[in-house]
Amino acid sequence: PPQTKTTGFCFYDGHHEHSMSEALIEFLNTRPAPIIFTLGSTAVWVARDFYAESIKAAQQLGQRAILLIGDERNRPAELPDEIIAADYAPYQSLLPRASAIVHSGGVCTTAQALLAGAPTLIVPFAFDQFDNADHALRLGTSRTLYRNQYKAERVVRELEQLIGRPEYSQRARAISERLKQENGPSTAADLIEQQLLRKATTTEEPAYASG
Repeated sequence: PPQTKTTGFCFYDGHHEHSMSEALIEFLNTRPAPIIFTLGSTAVWVARDFYAESIKAAQQLGQRAILLIGDERNRPAELPDEIIAADYAPYQSLLPRASAIVHSGGVCTTAQALLAGAPTLIVPFAFDQFDNADHALRLGTSRTLYRNQYKAERVVRELEQLIGRPEYSQRARAISERLKQENGPSTAADLIEQQLLRKATTTEEPAYASG
């Protein structure tokens, strides 16, 4: 509609550096950059074999990895030396340090991954995640792998494309720079204030009918 204004995304992450454990910070400070596997705030409750297959894929690729497990029931019994698990980490501190991000396509995680400027593999589980995956695919920053296809061998092939083809990283960085120019909450507040001022200056005294 002509009266609609797009303001930009409302990013919120808490900005709590101390939310990352010392072990996670030390892991991040060691090169090379890891692949990050996360299921956001909803799919994490129905993870099933997601983390087990992710570990296999990272090992087959010879890549370091971080698993954001969300729920302790998702914590693997054993982890290789080059893979670490954490229940939570602030995305705006963590995701920019990834070589690639694998996630379920929730709107907030999708937005944070775009802001981070890293290529993504989206594994949609439900709801709007399929649509978000399609948008990221069309932006040229992402590939899509459906949940029933999420097996280590297929994950490896998809990540080889994301990490090995520079156009994905280039496009992801370009989108990130555009997003960093936006301030959704501030723009929204300005537009609301303008509308309220416009109404205040154009409101006339109400007319009353007598009977």
